[in-house]
Amino acid sequence: MQLKHIYKIQGQIEVLTGLHIGGNKDNIEIGGMDQPIIKIPHAGAPYIPGSSLKGKMRSMLETVYFANFIEQTGLPCEDFNPPENSVISRIFGSSNNKKPTELGSTRIIVRDAMLSEKFRNQFNKGNLVMEEKYENTIHRIKGTAEHPRPLERVPAGVVFDFAISLKQMDADSQNMIEWIWRGLKLIELDGLGGNISRGSGQVRFINVTKDGESQTEILNEIGTKLWEKVS
Repeated sequence: MQLKHIYKIQGQIEVLTGLHIGGNKDNIEIGGMDQPIIKIPHAGAPYIPGSSLKGKMRSMLETVYFANFIEQTGLPCEDFNPPENSVISRIFGSSNNKKPTELGSTRIIVRDAMLSEKFRNQFNKGNLVMEEKYENTIHRIKGTAEHPRPLERVPAGVVFDFAISLKQMDADSQNMIEWIWRGLKLIELDGLGGNISRGSGQVRFINVTKDGESQTEILNEIGTKLWEKVS
């Protein structure tokens, strides 16, 4: 396969409700944070791992567009036959690539999303404090809260910069990049990180560009036809 182009996709992730992507909790002190978020070790600033964004995009796309195949066969997307149906494995890669000459290399690279300049400056000045949200279980008979535990979250309003590269090979269909737009819109409908069903992790993608050109109109258009089949 010959590489034809590498799309450069950039934009920002705006946190709409507290965001929790779990970090290291191996050494929790008494009274310490039970569920900390992931942070840059040397700086302590929160970030969104590229693996979290990539994995959620893939999961949502498989759930919406390929669930029937997976449920009926129990097979992952890389076992689709014919191979041109393996668009998810072409884009996101395969841990069990039985058809390397047909699928080729992973098309997408998702960078870690760091705090935008505005919020990075606030954090460095000590003006951006992470949120502590307490969660508990409810005793069904007594109707009382029990076992409170602190959950650390990035507060609503914080913005991260994200960057994605997408390789276009000569054997790929021209609508390959449309899967990326659909993946981003599906994340907006669902969420990022943990505890989504309890209100955390609602985000939206803003100021999105492809090779420097705004994609706002295209993303809005994709949002109106999410459930249509991708040819």
